[in-house]
Amino acid sequence: MTPQELRTFCLSFNAAVEDFPFNPETSVFKVLGKLFALTNLEARPLTVNLKCDPEDAPRLREEHPGLIVPGYHMNKRHWNTVTVDGELDDRLVRELVEDSYDLVVAGLPRAERLRLDRS
Repeated sequence: MTPQELRTFCLSFNAAVEDFPFNPETSVFKVLGKLFALTNLEARPLTVNLKCDPEDAPRLREEHPGLIVPGYHMNKRHWNTVTVDGELDDRLVRELVEDSYDLVVAGLPRAERLRLDRS
């Protein structure tokens, strides 16, 4: 997956936006103000921090050593850093991004979730 493909995919979700609250290099993808993906699209290797179900995170790290690791500068129980340099199947990367988005949406207040459903 290329950096542009990652950006396009992150922005394809309902109400997703890209923001730069930390610095001009760090893309933060949010849904209704809540972070679901964080990356430096210029970095090599390309990595992205993604929210993960705490029960799935250790399994993913074990199945993909060195490519999926505890989230860099994040809560290690709930976030993974995923290397997006072509070694992982793009389908898996897309699933992990979608899972991250879905977990964040599930944590939104009911009224905001309903507003998303109508958009």
